[in-house]
Amino acid sequence: MPSYTAPVKDIQFVLHDLLGVSASNIQGYDELEADFTGAVLEEAGKVASDVLAPINASGDIEGCTFEDGLVTTPKGFKEAFGVMKEGGWTGLDCDPEYGGQNMPYVLGTAVGEIFSGANQAFTMYHGLTHGAYSAIHAHGTTEQKAKFLPKMVSCEWTGTMNLTESHCGTDLGLMRTKANPQSDGSYKITGEKIFISAGDHDLSDNTIHLVLAKIAGGPDGIKGVSLFIVPKYIVKDDGSLGAANGVSVGSIEEKMGIHANATCVMVYNDSVGYLLGEEHKGMRAMFTMMNEARVGVGMQGLAQAEAAYQNAVIYAKDRLQGRDVTGAKNPDGPADPIIVHPDVRRNLMDQKSFVEGGRAFLLWSASLIDQVHRAGDADADGLVSLMTPVVKGFLTDKGFDMTVQAQQVFGGHGYIEEHGMSQFVRDARITQIYEGANGVQALDLVGRKLAVDGGKHVMAFFDLVKSFIKENEGDEALKADFLEPLKQASKDLQAAAMYFMQNGMKDPNHALAGSNDFMHLFGHTCLGLMWARMAKAANTALAAGASDTAFYETKLTTGRYYMARHLPATGMHLARIQSGADTVMALDAEAF
Repeated sequence: MPSYTAPVKDIQFVLHDLLGVSASNIQGYDELEADFTGAVLEEAGKVASDVLAPINASGDIEGCTFEDGLVTTPKGFKEAFGVMKEGGWTGLDCDPEYGGQNMPYVLGTAVGEIFSGANQAFTMYHGLTHGAYSAIHAHGTTEQKAKFLPKMVSCEWTGTMNLTESHCGTDLGLMRTKANPQSDGSYKITGEKIFISAGDHDLSDNTIHLVLAKIAGGPDGIKGVSLFIVPKYIVKDDGSLGAANGVSVGSIEEKMGIHANATCVMVYNDSVGYLLGEEHKGMRAMFTMMNEARVGVGMQGLAQAEAAYQNAVIYAKDRLQGRDVTGAKNPDGPADPIIVHPDVRRNLMDQKSFVEGGRAFLLWSASLIDQVHRAGDADADGLVSLMTPVVKGFLTDKGFDMTVQAQQVFGGHGYIEEHGMSQFVRDARITQIYEGANGVQALDLVGRKLAVDGGKHVMAFFDLVKSFIKENEGDEALKADFLEPLKQASKDLQAAAMYFMQNGMKDPNHALAGSNDFMHLFGHTCLGLMWARMAKAANTALAAGASDTAFYETKLTTGRYYMARHLPATGMHLARIQSGADTVMALDAEAF
């Protein structure tokens, strides 16, 4: 069966060599010394390898069961959830007022990658709880926070988000779930939600659902949507649990992947709900959870790619097939290991260069989120908003591609369940769909985010790239392999943005038809920037006499591969964008 080892060394490189977290002036970053983060990551790695990874494949096979209205998780999940709670992992970056440890979001993201790489379906249970916690923490009343957050931080109670209905997914203004005001200030919630991850299970004593619904008499469409806290069991004033709340599970979905996470149809029948935030401002409150979830889903795509890559490397070094065309590398054996073959190397280098570049992009983005929340940086907030659809869309599209490539290394054995590679593919597939399908992410990026504040935030990104290139233009070790390719990628990205400005107003389809290509062009440019920065960090470490020269030399070689073999894709994406919408929209609907 597949194995998993936490990539602690590479995470440490990103945190300290690249981001220099302990030297940052962001509140709490001074505590992130290398010894401290190393200890946290090593311990998380032990939990991942010893507790979570061993129940990943078995959880996939067994799945969740639904009987007599109750959902049961696979064998070993309750015990593993106990380990997570006892270790305080569920509240790592939560508010200490409610029992959290107040660690920065960047460290929580790094730990999240480790846990998700070991067992994505399991990690979703407390990951979704964290999102619900964040929404209540940001928008709840003092009483609501005191009542719900302590037990959500500890995961004695878990949380969900309830948006989708059978007739509306992205277009939430069409929802039919109703909220009727009551004399005591509460609401009665009635309706049905689908695709609710971790909607019900046996891991916690209560589930705190965040439910979007429309208050009778409110505005039409999305402007009439409000957000409500709807607990599975009523919580009494003393914090103890009372009666069941008219919340039930209609069924659980049979899915392609994440079998061990219960995806439920949730039925609300005059359930008691409590308004979270303002009336008719539900999307504002829900997006606190959605934006966090989208970064988390980008992390999941990366984590599955890392796990699949690890197993592909092991197989490529062990599997004997054919001979190296330049001469036998295993002359005493019947054949050479397949890792000697150039196409297998290409495959593995694709994976390695994406995973390491994507990790840097993810953790850099997480540090920007800390800059917003811990330093009140409005510019960082604008950059995070711009980057969120890129983190979610690009890392999950490419993460899925990399799990397929890892499976390909195994040949026919990758298609056989015995080797477990299909689970990485199947589990990664959902990341392109939930929390806003990637096509919607691309539309959000081009249709909304580029123009925010007059394009200020995308211009800030261009300035980041330009400044890095200018600061290092005299560095011959970076120039040809890193700075010149990055400069070209940035030019391609700017040319694409200019095309949208010049043509999008005349015909919005010209912009929207190129949105997916733009998201990928942007993602490649971001990874190009990360690789250029990592190359500088690696060269700096080598010049300072770093003891592990092999690690830093490997980092440079991997970066050169990405810049030479993947970053040129920006030119392809630009050409597609500049071809416009005419060929995309040429056929009548009847012709399909």
